[in-house]
Amino acid sequence: MNEQAIRENLFAALRGIAPELTPDEIVADQPLRDQVDLDSMDFLNFLIRLHERLGVDVPEADYGKLVTLTDFVAYLQARLR
Repeated sequence: MNEQAIRENLFAALRGIAPELTPDEIVADQPLRDQVDLDSMDFLNFLIRLHERLGVDVPEADYGKLVTLTDFVAYLQARLR
């Protein structure tokens, strides 16, 4: 899956939690949770939506690696190969 497709899936999953969100509002290298105002439950729901869309499990040990949009894209690209 290419980077653009991953980004589209990320934003689709985010819109399920924050429907008012538009992709141009997100700065790729800034903490995503701060930009979208995701609390712990929202973050978990986001990960569940990503799993449903892409079939990628994110173990709790990896949560700390997923801070920015850039982090998410790199993480997902590595697991979708």
